[in-house]
Amino acid sequence: MGVFVRIRGWLECDDRQLVQVKEIVAADDPDRTYGGGWAFPARQYNFTNWVFFGAEMRAQSADWFLEQLRRVARVPASDDDNDLITGLFLVNHECEGMSEWQVRDGIVSIGAPSGRYRFLDE
Repeated sequence: MGVFVRIRGWLECDDRQLVQVKEIVAADDPDRTYGGGWAFPARQYNFTNWVFFGAEMRAQSADWFLEQLRRVARVPASDDDNDLITGLFLVNHECEGMSEWQVRDGIVSIGAPSGRYRFLDE
């Protein structure tokens, strides 16, 4: 049957960065099964745009998602504040347990999550 990974999280970005995130996601193979896990709210509010992702995928596809997330993390700042895209993803691997992927400073940092998220790994 295979090993599965559950990935869920979000990104925060400005208007110009949102356009680039959509381009990165759209440039991927449209037939890729898990690309449909991306969600772009039809209406954004105030100053921050939100992008969400959620999917349960075969473990070998997690590398595809991580590479896509790394491309998103490298999107440059586009305003005077020099804000880069930020985000947080919780990744539950059936065999390896949970990890936390933080999007910040232009990279994806992978580490152990806070114990408070363990209820999501049950």
